Amino acid sequence: MRPVVAIVGRPNVGKSTLFNRLVGKKLALVDDTPGVTRDRRPGDAHLGDLEFTIVDTAGLEESEADSLTARMRAQTEEAIRTADVVLFLVDARAGVTPVDQHFADLARRSDKPVILVANKAEGKAGQSGAWDAYSLGFGEPVAISAEHGEGMSTLYEALRPLIDALQSPEDDDDESFGTDTESVDVDAPVDPTKPLRVAVVGRPNAGKSTLINRLIGQDRLLTGPEAGITRDSISVDWEWQGRKIKLFDTAGMRRKARIQDKLEKLSVADGLRAIRFAEVVVVLLDATIPFEKQDLQIADLIEREGRGIVIALNKWDLIEEPEKAWRDMREECARLLPQLKGVRMVRLSGLAGDGLDGLMKAIMEAHQVWNARVSTSQLNRWLEGIIARHPPPAVTGRRIKLRYATQAKTRPPHFIVFCSRPDALPDAYMRYMVNGLRESFHLEGTPLRLSIRGGSDNPFHNKDDRKK
Repeated sequence: MRPVVAIVGRPNVGKSTLFNRLVGKKLALVDDTPGVTRDRRPGDAHLGDLEFTIVDTAGLEESEADSLTARMRAQTEEAIRTADVVLFLVDARAGVTPVDQHFADLARRSDKPVILVANKAEGKAGQSGAWDAYSLGFGEPVAISAEHGEGMSTLYEALRPLIDALQSPEDDDDESFGTDTESVDVDAPVDPTKPLRVAVVGRPNAGKSTLINRLIGQDRLLTGPEAGITRDSISVDWEWQGRKIKLFDTAGMRRKARIQDKLEKLSVADGLRAIRFAEVVVVLLDATIPFEKQDLQIADLIEREGRGIVIALNKWDLIEEPEKAWRDMREECARLLPQLKGVRMVRLSGLAGDGLDGLMKAIMEAHQVWNARVSTSQLNRWLEGIIARHPPPAVTGRRIKLRYATQAKTRPPHFIVFCSRPDALPDAYMRYMVNGLRESFHLEGTPLRLSIRGGSDNPFHNKDDRKK
């Protein structure tokens, strides 16, 4: 396994900026507002020829017990405990503060190697603060500018002996399972050795973080009664029945008109990115107020992005007359989401841990259907059948001829039908064909793509002529 390096320090010293610099992508949210980062976020870092796991953390602050800030601090302390090396960040322009002194003692008590990093040290304004950091007792500070990339070679020299001492020879052959933004290859075959990428999305306070904590069996993500706790999209590696899973927790998505705060806009954009790079997306609904307009818009977005989808009704333990409610909700889902006919729905309680096996089975089924491939011979027998049952209409007195069908892609399934007059084929008939594909090949609940093309593209169209 790669060595783990945690970045710690008080709020607004540039931890997330340094994290983004080391992973080479803008994964962590960055803003001038203190306390943007709340959960600890891992990433695959590269610095020269050094490779390690870097962990971004919440700013260390003194706070009252049971407060949100205290829970954030607990997450940071856990990151320090599990790290191999600690990068203690201070603001060179602000100089050393009493808060820095207090949490320097915390880092020192961890008995982990600590590298003191003075960020924002570019120019004359940061030089005096960098020298002032000597007073923390960690030796000579590494002066850098995470925003401008200055001082990275000095940081490399400080990290290299520690990383080399932690790495074992077999680490060189360790397989990396990708970063938070590894794209989905729509043409790649299913590789069971790679982690299945599952994003959990929904409105604020639907219980996304609580659900993931219950699935993995530990308090990995920050939770609480406050709405909107999660800001960054956090990935968590997990294993279920021998299958590797990468779970993505996302920020709650409110209606666009209600989003005014810049940070919330960044959080929602990060959640949308998690959807685009996921394979299966779980839409988590509050069962006490299901199928709100925002829930439907989120589900429609996932369908347009072409991702496998599962609808999970959380807080089911609060529902009275559960069987009647379940029937009503299934009917409501079919009525409100016709583009996802047959979508898999599960009932669960993330807080109590009920229904989690059913959720994972639904995710695996959705992933299997999302990767489904139908042979060309089966498709053309199906095409003959639907034409026999309900032939295309005659438009302006001319019959439309459906000639040939094939599957172009999977993830999601994409079918192409060649016909004589593609522009004249009514939308209603295309919906008829899509519904026929779902029913005939058991493709319920996954986005389907159907393209109509013209010309005599059937490879067997001129077969008799060639024989002559």
